Amino acid sequence: MHILVTGGAGFIGSHTVDALLAKGHQVRILDNLQPRVHPRGLPPWVSRDAEFVRGDVRNRADWEKALEGIEAVFHLAAYQDYMQDFSTFFHVNAVSPALLIELIVERGYPVRKIVFASSQAAYGEGRFRCAEHGVFIPLPRPLSQLEEGRWEIACPVCGRDAEWQLTDETAVSPHTSYAISKYASELAFINLGRRYGIPTVGMRYSITHGPRNSFYNAYSGICRIFSQRFLAGERPIVFEDGLQLRDYINVEDVVRANLLAMEDPRADWEVFNAGAGRGVTVLEFARVMAGAFGKPDEPLLTGEFRVGDTRHTVSDIAKLKKLDWAPRVSIEETAARYVAWLKEQADARQGFYVAADREMRARNVIMKARAR
Repeated sequence: MHILVTGGAGFIGSHTVDALLAKGHQVRILDNLQPRVHPRGLPPWVSRDAEFVRGDVRNRADWEKALEGIEAVFHLAAYQDYMQDFSTFFHVNAVSPALLIELIVERGYPVRKIVFASSQAAYGEGRFRCAEHGVFIPLPRPLSQLEEGRWEIACPVCGRDAEWQLTDETAVSPHTSYAISKYASELAFINLGRRYGIPTVGMRYSITHGPRNSFYNAYSGICRIFSQRFLAGERPIVFEDGLQLRDYINVEDVVRANLLAMEDPRADWEVFNAGAGRGVTVLEFARVMAGAFGKPDEPLLTGEFRVGDTRHTVSDIAKLKKLDWAPRVSIEETAARYVAWLKEQADARQGFYVAADREMRARNVIMKARAR
């Protein structure tokens, strides 16, 4: 097949490109090489066996150039950041899906399948359960609560700490610009795709790690942030109390899920959680990263928090498992592979986290709780 991968120079995108090429597909990449992610231009790991088109998914002419002769699309291009440029999230993440469907319908491109990147961020804080009042989907933790250093989700009825639950695809409560824009992309792709007979599949990725995860971009995640501090001889900083749970998945497992979504018609017009389905505390992940670097396990608990973070987010992956998929790569192996790759990168020791950290503090994205 002739397949287009938007964001194909990026982390998940480039691995997806490699997997498609290995299966004998002809691949075209559409990527704008956003400077925060790709300050050195086209990365060396982007396969020269794929055709590269530099362009922006917000630009009609760039889509028209990229879609010629294409039979399937992986729409993985996205805008991710912690900053407050809210409109950019929607221009990139929500408008581009509508533009893609519009052009397919208008121009009659022979696209038979679209697999698109969503995020577990779409379900916000996820599901929780109060022993007395049952299951609920909470609102974001108020800033006043975080400033007091009270981290847990409370029952909205009795105010007692609630118990986290695995969160399936039916739970939707986005509360950041990124999350809202991603859920908007789901609504556009699934509903417009069904309306016009274009099979679409949404993938709500959990926190994805592995080689090629940009160390330039502040949004690249905990593996990148901890690694850069270890390389600089510093201890990793852990927000809140470090007991918050996250769901970490290896990029190879995500790519297998992507290709399955393209190939299996049972996935059409559905949204799937793609995660490990296992909760890991941030402190536990810090220990794993310390082990990968051969460093002491001594994270810094500073009493700070990051505005917009969720408390416990662990995906229920039962729906995707019904398509004969399961995660294979452990977090220990993921950390080891990322560290090995990072040590080969000439720029990795330049401490890009410092400027991003300073900017987030200046904009009150990172704040300190009052002593309790």
